[in-house]
Amino acid sequence: MEGVDGSSELEIDSETKLLRDRFRLSAISIAESEANKNGVQVSKVVVACVADLAFKYTEKLAKDLQLFAQHANRKSVNVDDVILSAHRNENLSGFLRTFSNDLKAKDPQSEKKRKKRMTIQP
Repeated sequence: MEGVDGSSELEIDSETKLLRDRFRLSAISIAESEANKNGVQVSKVVVACVADLAFKYTEKLAKDLQLFAQHANRKSVNVDDVILSAHRNENLSGFLRTFSNDLKAKDPQSEKKRKKRMTIQP
C-alpha cells in the first residue's frame, strides 16, 4: 500500500524505526549524562523504559498537534498548537507562552508578515 507521497508502508515503518532508535539513543545518552552529573546510578532497564515512554509520548504529541492544526483549517502546526497541547500542565504552558512571547519580541517582523499574508487574499 502506498502513502500520499508515494512511499510504501515498509519505507514508513523503517523510517519510524530509525527515528525511534535515534531518539532512544539520545534519551539514553542524556539520562546517563544527567545521572553522572548528579552522582546517581540508574539501571539500563529504567533508562530504556523512560526512552521508550518519551518516544511514545512524542508520537502522541505529534498526532495531537496535527489534529489541532487541521481543526483550525491549517496545514502546518504553529506555536499556539504547541501551547494548547500543554494546557493540562500549568508550568509547561506558562513556560511555552513566555518562550513564544520572547520569540515574538525578538522578531516582530515575522508576526507582521504573517498577518499581512492572512489579510491579503484574493
